[in-house]
Amino acid sequence: MLLGAGRAILLQLADPRIGTAVVRHSDFVENPLSRLHNTLSYVYALGVGTPAQRETVIRFVNAAHAPVHAPRDPATGTPAYSARDPKLQLWVAATLYDSAAVISRHTLPALDDAAEEQLYREYICLGQALQMPADYWPGDREEFRRYFQDTLGTLQVGPEVREAAEQLFLGRHLPWPVRIFLPLARDLTIALLPEEVRGLYGYELTATVRRRARLVIRLARWGNRLLPHYVRHAPKRYSLRRVDRGALG
Repeated sequence: MLLGAGRAILLQLADPRIGTAVVRHSDFVENPLSRLHNTLSYVYALGVGTPAQRETVIRFVNAAHAPVHAPRDPATGTPAYSARDPKLQLWVAATLYDSAAVISRHTLPALDDAAEEQLYREYICLGQALQMPADYWPGDREEFRRYFQDTLGTLQVGPEVREAAEQLFLGRHLPWPVRIFLPLARDLTIALLPEEVRGLYGYELTATVRRRARLVIRLARWGNRLLPHYVRHAPKRYSLRRVDRGALG
């Protein structure tokens, strides 16, 4: 999940309505760790949390989304948007599922078809918690692939969003222990993005990007095999503790 975070975020921002909302109505650039922490807390609470933890993150997300809306701007052509639009909620959930599936295929032992299907079904809860109607979620993985590919063709990345993405990987407001890993995170994200979205951001899949991305994947595979369960699940414990403390935001 952590390795796929950059990919999921850039896919979300490439929807012009989501990109505009995030850039103009959040402190995403100044405080990207907050968005990452909140997203991880949301995914972990819904996936493995207690009923109280799930209710906490659902209330937080609904409250955070309520004021995020704007009419169409005729001067710039920016479409009207609302964070409660179920089509946007579907896309957010879809980017989280697809990025998790991509990372899983790169770093974990292969899942059989039944496990793949179970993973797909479990991600419905992420969209529903965002108030997406359950029947918005594509009926099966093949339908999802068609939806995802069709949506890729509608994405646009304007100057504001492109600049926000660059600032994300520069990490000027992040502590130095995080900042030193950002070049690797950037290259991994570039390598994992669909080709058409990579081009929208102006990124190139150079030999250096490929080499660094392969290095990160190898390290992740090594970690999954050798690190103790307690260490590998530390992000889950930390995220759920944040939910219990009411530290979202």
